[in-house]
Amino acid sequence: MTRSATEAVAEALDVPGFAGLLNAEALTFVSELHRRFGQEREELLQRRQQRQRWLQAGVRPGYPEDGVAIRAGDWRIRPAPDDLQDRRVEITGPADAKMVINALNSGARVFMADLEDSLAPSWPNVIAGHLALYDAARRELRHISPEGKVYELGPTLATLVMRPRGWHLLERHVTVAGQPVSASLFDAGLYLFHNAEALRARGSGPYMYLPKLEGRREAALWRRVFTLAERELGLKPGTIRATMLIETVPAALEMEELLYELRDYATGLNAGRWDYIFSMVKTFHNDSAFVLPDRGQVKMTVPFMRAYSDRLVQACHRHGAHAIGGMAAFIPNRRDPKVNEEAFAQVRQDKQREADAGFDGTWVAHPDLVPIAREAFDAVLGDRPHQMDRVRADVRVTAAQLLDTRILGGTVTRDGVRTNISVAIRYLESWLHGTGAVTLDNLMEDAATAEISRAQLWQWIHHRVRLDTGETVDRDLYAAERDRWLAATDAGRYRPAAELLDSLVLTSEFADFLTIPAYSQLP
Repeated sequence: MTRSATEAVAEALDVPGFAGLLNAEALTFVSELHRRFGQEREELLQRRQQRQRWLQAGVRPGYPEDGVAIRAGDWRIRPAPDDLQDRRVEITGPADAKMVINALNSGARVFMADLEDSLAPSWPNVIAGHLALYDAARRELRHISPEGKVYELGPTLATLVMRPRGWHLLERHVTVAGQPVSASLFDAGLYLFHNAEALRARGSGPYMYLPKLEGRREAALWRRVFTLAERELGLKPGTIRATMLIETVPAALEMEELLYELRDYATGLNAGRWDYIFSMVKTFHNDSAFVLPDRGQVKMTVPFMRAYSDRLVQACHRHGAHAIGGMAAFIPNRRDPKVNEEAFAQVRQDKQREADAGFDGTWVAHPDLVPIAREAFDAVLGDRPHQMDRVRADVRVTAAQLLDTRILGGTVTRDGVRTNISVAIRYLESWLHGTGAVTLDNLMEDAATAEISRAQLWQWIHHRVRLDTGETVDRDLYAAERDRWLAATDAGRYRPAAELLDSLVLTSEFADFLTIPAYSQLP
């Protein structure tokens, strides 16, 4: 690679392996990605803002006219590599060493090591994540807990997949010409530079999950990034493979276009249910027709979520791609078997629904859920690696159905307000202290679920939604419930998080992502 005139500069950390990870060659590679694609990324983010202005002017989106030929076309993506053929159970979690080892050993077929929603991106956390991935790619990862317990990789491991941060985020600890680089380009660039050949040599490859995409042009940018990376790193075309998360409303309207743009690199789509619910609020936050009821009432069986998941299966299978289902976020309670029994029954029902609907695999957040999910998919798949032969010709989903968020019997309750306040404050407190995946009330909460909580609070206050009791959700009701919650806990500990939540919900402008203002408070 020709060295660019401006080189990336990384803030130093006194941790073992840092100098090797961010050596001159790796930073040159990141610099080149920034130079080649940084401006296009910024233009795509500006397009997002333009789209949002159209929506706030009353425009209702539909399936794009420039995608008619793609949606009607008879084309297929490049076949998946051998170790991504069977994806019936995938486990996800932050890319810290202990989690990586436990997840790779979990019995799941795939592990998505997350540098995005479940990792609070402090500079030490980001570097620790990349170092763990470096060792995992070489099967050399080992961890010793403060208590002296040793964690090591076993003989049979899940296929490793990495999720970089989304296009909207920056990595302020790495700069080019004084400007922070894209977090997406940094994560992808560093991972590919160090691990692509090591993974390929072991019969696998550099696989990724791509988050928060908002249309085919953003997928096309990833295609150009991958093409350049393969050329510069001496990889065969199609070595890099990616699964795209359908977790935004614009992406849901362009599922096939996304696959088409990334067809030489794509392996499938994932129903990122929590981010998708958040995106529905975010996209139409000023429209009272899109007010959602309590988060617990927005299940995958409600009409607009069912339309979204059915269409995802159909779009994938028409074009030879895997359709991966959503997250089971329950975390077992070691002290309460009854809670576990009830939750396991709900997880089993959810995974059976996905398998019956045609999905090829699903996500879980904890190793104890792997057998439950595997049993549901084994019952449908048997010895087959997937069910792409189910093209779901019965599905006829219109854009209007995707956007019809009416839920029969849906209500907003005071308990719903209280739950959103409690989840948001506790999650933000943990995030600000460097933990991005938090067990709250037996559920694994990450940035996506916290986004739902704060977005709903903003939406309910902004539209003065009536509770089932007839009371109106306004600033005063929110403040009273926030103070009530703080008074019942350690107010001093949670006050900074509560102030951050206030800044997100007590404002006339809807913040695109909570992680952007919160990021400035991380080391």
